[in-house]
Amino acid sequence: MKKEDYKKQFIEDDAVGWLSIDAELEKIYPNQEPKHFGTLIKYMLGGEDPLDGISVYESNAQEPHYHMVSYGFSELYYDEEKAGGEFSKFGFELTFRLKKENNENFHWAMNLMQNLAKYVFKSGKWFEEFHFIPANGPIKLESDTDITALAFVLDPELKKIDTPHGEVSFLQMVGLTTSEYEQLKQNPKLVETEKLIEKLKATNPLLITDLNRK
Repeated sequence: MKKEDYKKQFIEDDAVGWLSIDAELEKIYPNQEPKHFGTLIKYMLGGEDPLDGISVYESNAQEPHYHMVSYGFSELYYDEEKAGGEFSKFGFELTFRLKKENNENFHWAMNLMQNLAKYVFKSGKWFEEFHFIPANGPIKLESDTDITALAFVLDPELKKIDTPHGEVSFLQMVGLTTSEYEQLKQNPKLVETEKLIEKLKATNPLLITDLNRK
């Protein structure tokens, strides 16, 4: 989008990138108002959490699970100087699908998202499809889950979108077991992560993280 067209279509109060994300989610969850958790003090104003918010949808696709989507890795607000870029800010937003388990709370997962955002914002390094990282312990602190690492893949439903600020990929965090992580660590090529993901997809097409998986 050219700068002139951007200025014609939007005003300074428009959350241009945010609206682009919402429009994509509306296609999947047309009749659902998500639970939205915003930060009290924005990062740009000195707040501790880089993400401006995380929306949580309840999905029954495949099996009941929470579908979380971040707001903040991409350019969310009006900025005519960012119009027509190749990528919107870091060029992605994170998503996470967590299997519902006896109404267990999911706030730890949002904290995990914010911690990953702190790493990205402070280091300037970002995640791409088939990257993987250790969680340095259980993905959910103080639990006995064997999910101790994460891989990043394109969200099977959201994938990529073009926004007025550039491309945004929805990178889904996928929980890996300790043995799966050790396997990838021994041969850390992207193609090996892709093979593992395809194997998981055979029985779990949406790559929903189940904390009880061994």
